[in-house]
Amino acid sequence: MIQVVSVVGYLVLAPFLGALLDGADRIVSARMQGRKGPPLLQPFYDLAKLFSKQMLAVNNAQLFLNLSYLVFLAVAGCMLFAGADILMSLFILSTADMFLVMAAASDSSPYSSMGASREMLQMMAYEPMTLLLAVGFYLATGSFHVGDIIEMPVSPILMLPGVLVGFFFITAIKLRKSPFDLSTSHHAHQEMVKGITTEMAGPTLAIMNIAEYYEMILMLGVMALFFLNSSWWSWPVAIAACLLLFFLETLWDNVSARVKWKTLLKSCWIVTLLAGGLNILILMLIR
Repeated sequence: MIQVVSVVGYLVLAPFLGALLDGADRIVSARMQGRKGPPLLQPFYDLAKLFSKQMLAVNNAQLFLNLSYLVFLAVAGCMLFAGADILMSLFILSTADMFLVMAAASDSSPYSSMGASREMLQMMAYEPMTLLLAVGFYLATGSFHVGDIIEMPVSPILMLPGVLVGFFFITAIKLRKSPFDLSTSHHAHQEMVKGITTEMAGPTLAIMNIAEYYEMILMLGVMALFFLNSSWWSWPVAIAACLLLFFLETLWDNVSARVKWKTLLKSCWIVTLLAGGLNILILMLIR
């Protein structure tokens, strides 16, 4: 029964919570830059405006691929919040990213094509860390199942501090924040305009935004796993830790400039090896 409530809650509430976090992110970013910023509910106004526009797509495949991206993200999140296999959830998350790449590459726009290529590069950068994440949880708790992980007597963060550092690093890529907003960004401030979303408009772009909100809550849910255990007080601690980490991602976004793709690959692999890899190696030695 709890699993059903968690799945329904994720499907219904994730877009709203993601939009609220997006609104808060815009306000905090504006204040960091000395601006007032938009209202908290601005993402909802943007979605309403996009859905009110005429349905336009470069081709018939783009809308289908965008919907597939949304569906696979929803499925990945449902598996996580239902307490299922985290390895399978992360695998479905990677599959969802492939649909996004195909959606961007389905039209002839040079900006979208470049964005699709850079999205593939980003996947090459962060996928090793997602694999180490699942392995780390297994070594720390003895199970890939989220339900077993949150029932452990101690929080996994005590055994996985390096893995958390690595996951925090790649979360900036997944949330499309500087310095890793190579394939697209929330602002048209790069040479590719909007990258993979350049040719998306109206309801098609709204679907893309909703999918990003699902992914945002999914990533925060994975972060929460580091702090959850069988004690009731671990839940408010996990929520507070997720909000703090989200704020740090916003701070990082506003104090750093976008890097080149070679720097992205090198930095991600170095962090994956030093933070995640060494943490996993130590766990394997002490088991």
